[in-house]
Parts: sequence; structure tokens; C-alpha cells
Amino acid sequence: MSITHKLPYEWQIGLRYTRAGKRSGRNSFISFISMASVAGIALGVAALIVVLSVMNGFQKEVTNRMLSMLAHVEIFDSRGALPDWRATSLQALRNPEVKAAAPFIDAQSMLLVDGVMKPALLRGVAPVEEAQVSDITRQMKAGNFASLRVGSFNVVLGRALAKSLGVDVGDRVTLLVASSGILGGASTPGENPLPRTRALTVSGIFEAGHFEFDSTLALINIDDAQVATGATAPAGIRLRLQDLHQAPRVAYELQTSMPGELIMRDWTKVNTVWFAAVQSQKNMMFIILTMIVAVAAFNLVSTLVMTVKDKQSDIAILRTLGASPRAIMKIFMVQGTLVGLLGGLLGVGLGVLVALNVDVIVPAIERISGVHFLSQEVYLISEMPSELLWADVGWIGGVAVLLSFLATIYPSWAASRVKPAEALRYE
Repeated sequence: MSITHKLPYEWQIGLRYTRAGKRSGRNSFISFISMASVAGIALGVAALIVVLSVMNGFQKEVTNRMLSMLAHVEIFDSRGALPDWRATSLQALRNPEVKAAAPFIDAQSMLLVDGVMKPALLRGVAPVEEAQVSDITRQMKAGNFASLRVGSFNVVLGRALAKSLGVDVGDRVTLLVASSGILGGASTPGENPLPRTRALTVSGIFEAGHFEFDSTLALINIDDAQVATGATAPAGIRLRLQDLHQAPRVAYELQTSMPGELIMRDWTKVNTVWFAAVQSQKNMMFIILTMIVAVAAFNLVSTLVMTVKDKQSDIAILRTLGASPRAIMKIFMVQGTLVGLLGGLLGVGLGVLVALNVDVIVPAIERISGVHFLSQEVYLISEMPSELLWADVGWIGGVAVLLSFLATIYPSWAASRVKPAEALRYE
């Protein structure tokens, strides 16, 4: 005995109606609409899975590239610079979550080469400590990060910045720093309002993979930065944590445990607007594409209405044999839900397949069409990322089946209201 024969008769009839449309020439139009509903649900589900996977990948990729250069937590003094930064670092390192600490100075500046002038964020760093709080040493494409020795006035540039200036390792650039350009550092009283200038030698080029850093960041030794900017001490301290996701908690713990008028800023606050915008876009895309799935799911209404109209004689016979209105309703709800389930499963399979192979599919489309989808200057990354989250897949598949089920309620109710005598009058 087959499994279907062990099912309640409502399920058996619902399954038979789902299959019958494919074999009966009389019901070919109903079958076509049913298959169109399946295809619509499948495409909507697949599109939703692919889009959310790409957005997840985009968010993860940009976040990782940001955090390769950003500190997990930054410490500032509300009164100005941090002259005794070593003591402050030791206090921060007492927290078991803090892995490393490094001082820094940030200043707005301009770099000038043969009449070409580009804005740059000048960052003074201690090479040994900086290598422990960022991934800069692994991102070097030319030269050596260790070349930022005290008094060398060497500079390490982002690749995009070096390209825009037309310089390479060994070339000279002129640094211009305005008196008001120091971020967080103390400057000497009564300093000249004219820009400070200093000749620098390009000793390295890095590529973080994040256009914001690659196109604006220039790194020099922190002692050389104090000379170039007029700062008297580091502007703050950058911390690297064991777990970056604990940054808000660790920042709060440091704020409450460390003495002085210190200000803690974790990485989630540095780019709050960007993260909020990405999450908002993801939510809106989910809503918009769910509407597409809903439109496809509610095509089932027309399919089931026509099926009910076609099967009125069958309904009448079942009612005459003692089937209750609830049983009749269940038959057509089974049929509609199976169509939605089939569309959802096909959509999940297609969406997962595409999402896992976006890195292959998108470059192939770009080669064929000659169109590049991601501009690095706009989107910060040049390759289409994708991260498939099975929780998203579960939600999307569940929503598709739920919408399909809801679409079956009215036609199924209408079927349960068919009067046997009227349905058989003209048979």
C-alpha cells in the first residue's frame, strides 16, 4: 500500500487535484495558471534569498575591511592630548578583553606632487604598536611598514591615494598641514596660521580594500607627526579587542574603571549612520520583495476559484456521500498549500544555488554584457560579495508558504458553501 493511501481522504483528493491539472486537457488553462503561480513564488523566493545574501555579504565585507584599519575602541582625553599615553594604555590592558594598544595622531592635510594636490588624513603611528591593532602589515603592497622610523619622515600611502598623486616607493611628496587641522592633539600656543610644510619620502603603499582608507590615509611615524603638525602629544589610543563584538561593553567598562576625564568611542559609533542605512535598506528590500512573493502567492486565489468552479460536481458528490463543509474546505487548502510549498522549495533551491555562486555568476555576466556592476569609488568594494544566512532562508521559505496558505482560505471557503442540489442540476 502506498503512502498516499494512508493519508486522510481530504489529503488524497487534494493531492489528486494538484496532479490532475497536468494530465487533463480540459483543465490545461487551470494547470497553466497553477504552474505560473508556482514559477512566480519560486522566482520571488529566489530573488529575496539572493538579494538578502548579497546585502549580508556587502555589509560583512565592508565591515571587515573597515575594521582592518579602524580601532575596536578609541580613547581620548576630554581636556586635549594624552601626554602620558603609556600609563593609560597599561590601565586599558588590564581589561582581559583588550589585546593591544597603540597611540596615534590624526590631522587633516594636503599632499602635493608636481602641482597635483590631494587631501589626506595624516595619521601618526608607532609602527610596532600599530601593527598589533590593525592589519596594516598584511596589507602592504610595496615597501615596508617598518620603514616609518623616528626622524625618517617616511610616509606610507593608500594605493588609491598614491595612484592619484602619481607616486611610487622612493618618490617625494610635500605635506601641508593647517594649524587647525590637528584632530585631538595639542598645538603650540601662538603658532603661525600659515600651513606647515614638510617633505616626505614615500616608503610604502598599502591596500586595505576599502576605498575610504586607500584614497585618503597617509601614515607616518608618530614622532614625525608631532613635528609636522605641531602637536605636543598623541591625540588618543587605539585598542584591539579579543572579540570586536564586545566593543560597546568593553568601552563602558573602561569608561567606568579608568581614572581621568577620558572619552571612549567604539567602532559601532564611528560609522553609525552607515550601519543604520545598510540595515534600513535590507529591511526595505525584504518588505518590497516579500510583496512580489505575495503577488505570486495570491495568484493561487484565481487558480483555486477556477478549480472550485470546475469541480463543483465532484464537490456535490462528496457532500452527498457525507463529506462535511470543513472537509471540502480542507481539500482545496491542501491543493493550494502544496502549490505554494512546491514554489517555495523550488525558489529556495534556486536562490541558495545562485547565492552560493554569486562570485562566479556576476563576473560571467559582466564579461558577457561588458557592464561593471560595482564601482569601487561608490560602493567601497569592487567585487559582488554574498553571505547566505540559513536563518534568512528559513524565514523567506516560511513566509512564502504562509502567504500561499492564506491565499487558499477564501476559495476553499467558497467551495465549502457549494450546494449539492444546485451543482448537480445541470449535470
